[in-house]
Amino acid sequence: MTTVYQHGTLAQLMAKQMAGTISVGELLTHGDTGIGTLDGLDGEVIILNGDVYQADSTGAVNHITDKETTLPFASVHFDQPDISYQLPFNATTYQNLSSQLTEKQIDNVFSALKLHGHFTHVHVRVAPKQTKPYPSLLTVAQHQPEFETRDVQGTLVGYYAPAVFGGATAAGWHLHFLADDHQFAGHVLDFEADDMVGSLLIFDEFEQHLPIDNHDFRAMKQDMAGLQDGIEASEGGRK
Repeated sequence: MTTVYQHGTLAQLMAKQMAGTISVGELLTHGDTGIGTLDGLDGEVIILNGDVYQADSTGAVNHITDKETTLPFASVHFDQPDISYQLPFNATTYQNLSSQLTEKQIDNVFSALKLHGHFTHVHVRVAPKQTKPYPSLLTVAQHQPEFETRDVQGTLVGYYAPAVFGGATAAGWHLHFLADDHQFAGHVLDFEADDMVGSLLIFDEFEQHLPIDNHDFRAMKQDMAGLQDGIEASEGGRK
């Protein structure tokens, strides 16, 4: 059995619920690889080999070692390359990523992608930290810094979710990037790469964990009208 564990939902971020509700320490009991954001939508989180990194809105990358640090939303899994597909990628772009994986028939399953290699161009955005009263994720996405770099070695990591789960998470691809030298990271808007090796892990279980002890989450009113379009606009990437 292969499981992707998700704490919180993207829909709650759209509904202005951004308080951290799970600790880094607790999250890492469910996986050593993944993505997310910190309390108050503070930056973009990348988790590799059990280490947690945060790209902040200044463009800096921080190694998060305090296990009490909290997150409102994150997805993790245990990287198990012995049961994943080993995929060589060359001349890959965000635009043709899905087409290169079509033969793996991922449209209706959750999967995790991890690619490492040489990126000729990476374009990311980073959500700036918010304070109460929180705005919606869509509002934040309209005013967030973007960064670009070229000729960098790094890792692309993230998830594919079936369209039917849009709202709980981002339908399609949700990818983050971390440079090997830890000087550049963020939520991927676009990339080009000419030499990558990676793995695609297919999950047969999606575990959704909700912050039931958080009063604001329990009391929130979810506006379903336009939710899917709002999340897609907030994510900003090509699916």
